Amino acid sequence: QVRLAESGGGLVQTGGSLKLSCEVSGRTPASYAMGWFRQPPGKEREFVAGLGWDGTSANYSDSVKGRFTISSDNIRVGPKNTVYLQMSGLSPEDTAVYYCAADGGFIASTFNLRGPLSVNAMDHWGKGTLVTVSS
Repeated sequence: QVRLAESGGGLVQTGGSLKLSCEVSGRTPASYAMGWFRQPPGKEREFVAGLGWDGTSANYSDSVKGRFTISSDNIRVGPKNTVYLQMSGLSPEDTAVYYCAADGGFIASTFNLRGPLSVNAMDHWGKGTLVTVSS
């Protein structure tokens, strides 16, 4: 089992930056592919960025590519790890609740992540953190 806790959301002006954190705890947190998803007001949850459980392979949605960066402390041993989402060049269209998510763990296809993560493929979710970008 793995537990996820996001932090770092808030209010920022257009063009500004914000860094989200997701503390991952439980058994072998380094064995999970991690993703950041977001749900804008009145819309469905969507993929933003993903990190393979190799700790280095990353994938981004077209809407955030070049502006957002996913990374982690890549702690391979121990009960805790932290995944980050550095966001820059923010616009009001980025306003959403941002969620951290993990897949089922030890999944071969997500070790070296080569494509986006599906909402339906994620087994564990944090409670979310709100990011509001003012114009």
